[in-house]
Amino acid sequence: MNRPEPMALVSKSINREGSLVADEQDLQSLGYAQELLRGFGGFSNFALSFSIISILTGAVTLFDYGLSMGGPREMLLGWPLVTFGTLMVALSMAELCSALPTSGGMYHWSAELGGPIWAWFTAWLNIVGLITAIAAIDYGCAEFLVPMLGLQSTPHSLLAVYALLLFSQGIINHYSTTLVGWLSDLSVVVHILGVVVLIGSLWIFAPKQDLAFLWSSRNLSPVRAPYAWLFMLGLLQAQWTYTGFDASAHVAEETVDPRRTAPWGMVLSVVVSGIFGYILILSLTLAIPNVAQVLQTTDASGNPLPAVLTIVRLGLGGRAAVNVLALTVLAMWFCGLAAVTSVSRSLFALARDNGMPLASVWSRVNASLKTPVNAIWLSVVLSFAAMLYSGAYSVVTSISVIGFYLAYIAPVYLGWRKKNAWMSKRGPWHLGDASNAINMLAILWTVFICIIMVMPPNARAGWGISSVMGVLFLLHVAGGKHKMYKPNWEYPRSSSLK
Repeated sequence: MNRPEPMALVSKSINREGSLVADEQDLQSLGYAQELLRGFGGFSNFALSFSIISILTGAVTLFDYGLSMGGPREMLLGWPLVTFGTLMVALSMAELCSALPTSGGMYHWSAELGGPIWAWFTAWLNIVGLITAIAAIDYGCAEFLVPMLGLQSTPHSLLAVYALLLFSQGIINHYSTTLVGWLSDLSVVVHILGVVVLIGSLWIFAPKQDLAFLWSSRNLSPVRAPYAWLFMLGLLQAQWTYTGFDASAHVAEETVDPRRTAPWGMVLSVVVSGIFGYILILSLTLAIPNVAQVLQTTDASGNPLPAVLTIVRLGLGGRAAVNVLALTVLAMWFCGLAAVTSVSRSLFALARDNGMPLASVWSRVNASLKTPVNAIWLSVVLSFAAMLYSGAYSVVTSISVIGFYLAYIAPVYLGWRKKNAWMSKRGPWHLGDASNAINMLAILWTVFICIIMVMPPNARAGWGISSVMGVLFLLHVAGGKHKMYKPNWEYPRSSSLK
């Protein structure tokens, strides 16, 4: 005899089914069928963006760069400054996400507010940002993993490990959206645990500088310039960390109640990363015995070692360092996994609207797996090629930041310029009377940070992003009028506007 299910479970199941039906109808009102599996809850949506921000990836892999440019003072002041600027951008994007919760994300927002040309460049700049982000994430992971495995940090060994990391992330994305969701949830635990273990170990066991050390401007920058300029160049460390939080928008069609949960996913991922990242950065900085020593340490073959690896080894010893940093490497892998998910959905959305060559190939969804398999493997291949082109780590991260933030700010600018035209179509998550002011701060911050990202020694990033824009323009002209589909800018009557 079957036991009856508890009423609470039955009620929860009915509520979820009703919510899924409502979300499917909402998507249909925007002009799209529910093709992808709607398997992300609110926490999983947040976890995906939090995983791509990954304070154990961006803040750690570019620690050398920030320290070499601005010294300990960069760590003290740079992180909160960038956190504030990024939060303005995330808040502005969240408002748009609530109004148009589709896999296209910024591409659809720009299509509605600015037309097909704006949409075309927004989509591709976002894709460029994501692809170069994956390259930087996984190559940075390889830079830590290779010496931890006892291998020499040669270009060939780094590239081989990098390729294996990419392949593993492609396989998981290929076979299971549900598994990606579970791993993203686990990623939050790993990131928080990794930060707590790393910070706790340093505070308990490692010798520490006094607090006055944080104000030191000692640096070893190859750039000859006033300190204020070096400090601004060093902001790349923090700004590179704050990329990819748009993932919450890209999986909106796979999220339950996306008009509310996806905006919160973006904003909370920045806030939580800001708090834990700042504590991590300050803890690592106070454990530096000597700036020159941690920046100039090499392995037996003369290849430079990551500064964070040196700091932890000096503070905790070699064996303890490997154990502590294993969580960091795992967090980096999770970050790359989530980034592959995000870019594949961007490519899928663009291809679904006939906005790219061979659109029918890249928009294909596997009938049984419910995943855009071709778009996933295209993401992997392009990410591998991006690292081969860029060469220098700071260059690929700079290109990533510029691509991301130009794509982020395009619809924000359009929405700010046409605020009166769409105010009545806002979703349940919005900024109210503060919208205009926050949008303006977001625009100013993005202009500032994009200029900084192309300054020497990262001038190659400027040429790289200029080349990308040129190629996109030629493709747009050669392709004629792209048949890019605009969603219906309508809000469900069943929901209330404020």
